[in-house]
Amino acid sequence: MRENLHPIYRDVVFKDLQSGFSFLTRSTIQTKETITWEDGKEYPLAKVEISSKSHPFYTGQDRRVDTTGRVEKFMNKYKNLKK
Repeated sequence: MRENLHPIYRDVVFKDLQSGFSFLTRSTIQTKETITWEDGKEYPLAKVEISSKSHPFYTGQDRRVDTTGRVEKFMNKYKNLKK
């Protein structure tokens, strides 16, 4: 088998920049920063913009767009274009 074919699969800390939530998991992501985790060991750090702790769907703060009347509004706008 060829060597250096597969990426390195290792423990990585992911940190949500919005909520400050961090979790340790395994990944092949390449990072330049490191962080000392709760167990005292140093791990690569991957910063993410959004995670399950800050995503509106998972936090219950999902914003719904009012879609009532959209079809009627469209039909009224284009009703004069009918042949």
